[in-house]
Amino acid sequence: MSSAFQDELQTATRAVREAVKLCRAVQTSSSTLSRDKQDRSPVTVADFGAQALICRAIRSRFPDDPIIAEEDSQTLRADAALLERTTQHVGDILPGASSADVCDWVDAGGHEHYADRFWTLDPIDGTKGFLRQEHYAVALALVIDGQVAVAALACPKLSLPDASGQEGIVLTAIRGRGCQADWIDAPPNSSSGVAAATTATTHGQDARFCESVESGHSAHSVSAQIAQELGISRPPVRLDSQAKYAAVALGMADIYLRLPTRADYREKIWDHAAGLLTVEEAGGAVTDIHGQPLDFTQGRELSKNRGVIVSNGPLHHDLLAAVAKTLQTG
Repeated sequence: MSSAFQDELQTATRAVREAVKLCRAVQTSSSTLSRDKQDRSPVTVADFGAQALICRAIRSRFPDDPIIAEEDSQTLRADAALLERTTQHVGDILPGASSADVCDWVDAGGHEHYADRFWTLDPIDGTKGFLRQEHYAVALALVIDGQVAVAALACPKLSLPDASGQEGIVLTAIRGRGCQADWIDAPPNSSSGVAAATTATTHGQDARFCESVESGHSAHSVSAQIAQELGISRPPVRLDSQAKYAAVALGMADIYLRLPTRADYREKIWDHAAGLLTVEEAGGAVTDIHGQPLDFTQGRELSKNRGVIVSNGPLHHDLLAAVAKTLQTG
């Protein structure tokens, strides 16, 4: 990809860092209001605040770019307390922001359909993890002609290997130019970043794998059978959010399995776009359970794919074979 994408990457990186600042402020305040959406998944002040900040940043710099994001302002507009606290937290970062501004910025992420160039955003991927003070991610990606071209993936509870307990990293990638990891709190133009690289593991018995904490997100029992088929003896590491993609990109794990829990379920694009590019640019591989590339030309869902299989690269062929065998006999 052209160096022109540096502008998109810098804008995306600043935006997710700003969103993490808001998320952390919400967690340390008494403002972690949570509501249940129609699908019974939770949404918080931080989800809406992060989406408002990021959509505003994208619209300010790239006003013609559509944004497909997870949230909309319907719940906010109907809940005075939720809207008030969201506006307070956004206003702490953008003084003068009004409730109307916040709702408008949130709704800037309401694009529904595929475009030749669009952004996709999950303002808090892993809201249940966020509420537990555990892993969550802020995930933003630019899709061009159906391919993820730019990604910024912030993981506030994840550390770099051998980091002596310091938390909070952001992975950034431009297609064809590798993946970098740096501290979320690093100053602008910091040189503290490192190149992300997947492992060189080639044998299943040496592999480490991770999966979702929530069993509703991935079929844990099937994952266990696949691990047994590959000869993996270590228990899975369970993390919320696209922090699992980051773990594979950074060589902390070799495999991430997101297996369908029901026949009609289709993954949402914002749950995978940013993570996919970070892993691929770190040397790994991402497909669906049939080995097909993820198709980002279908709007808000990966409607032509089933499940997601992520690996370090060398293990991918054997992993797909184990998935196929297990699903056929399971």
